[in-house]
Amino acid sequence: MPPPYTRHVFVCTNRRPDGVPKGCCASKGSEELRLMLKKELDAQEVKGTRINTAGCLDACERGISMVVYPEQVWYGPVTKDDVNEIVTSHLKNGQVVERLRMAEPIERKKA
Repeated sequence: MPPPYTRHVFVCTNRRPDGVPKGCCASKGSEELRLMLKKELDAQEVKGTRINTAGCLDACERGISMVVYPEQVWYGPVTKDDVNEIVTSHLKNGQVVERLRMAEPIERKKA
């Protein structure tokens, strides 16, 4: 029997305390955005894709971030206005939304 999903979308729903400089995706609306993605998948009858919550993806300062596997495509910042385009272009038709693709990784200081 094949696996139930061929693609997973992980939406950062990490929550940090108020006042942390990089902020957090949850305070920027990621939980609502995740629900919107699920509803849009159903509305467009996209099968084989699972919308998952994720802990910190370590890119919160960029705005809401998400990653699509198995393609390893990182998006951010993502807004509610981007949901339809991501579902239609990428999740339904396999075309990455380049304008939302996350730029180079953020350099982290080593402790």
